[in-house]
Amino acid sequence: MKNTLNLTRFHPSRETFITIFLILVLILSLLPFMATFNDILTRIVINLKGYWFIRDIIVPFEVKMVGGILTLFGMQVTVTKEYVVLGNTQPFIAEIIWNCIGWQSLLFFILTSWVGLQGDKYTNASKVKTLIIGLLGTFLVNILRIVVVILVAYNVGNLTAAIVHEYGSLLVSIVWLFFFWWFVYSFVLEEKSSTQID
Repeated sequence: MKNTLNLTRFHPSRETFITIFLILVLILSLLPFMATFNDILTRIVINLKGYWFIRDIIVPFEVKMVGGILTLFGMQVTVTKEYVVLGNTQPFIAEIIWNCIGWQSLLFFILTSWVGLQGDKYTNASKVKTLIIGLLGTFLVNILRIVVVILVAYNVGNLTAAIVHEYGSLLVSIVWLFFFWWFVYSFVLEEKSSTQID
């Protein structure tokens, strides 16, 4: 009996990839104005009064995770509520504030999920799996992004780290979304049978 690859499951949704592509085009065209746009989004979140949860719960948790990953690189790391301190004699201090933990990429994920999971083509169980994988993946991508920015700042300098933080982070988020939707359309989302749809 031959092992053959079942290509019938490879049916990515064109609308989702178009949405991701449009987000990429919009971000790249507005790149010079992203700081202002980011400030507007920040003020909206502050006005919603939900940022305290990000600041007091999520940031300290992410700081600990970033510190743990940096120790894997053999670095001496100390963490506080929102600071990562590298070294002892001449410490390098990196501040991780609530606005830099990646909630914008979470917003992009939610937007693409709203488009990609519309309708009743896929089973509810596979949609839930997709959301769980997407949320965990987006979270881990953001943790690794922060680690990279800190490593670049520590080894190269703050100017290069600022460029990586502002521009590289956006591109990483978009690449992650493309990979994520390709993966879930290929291996996670399951179409309902014709009897279920009726």
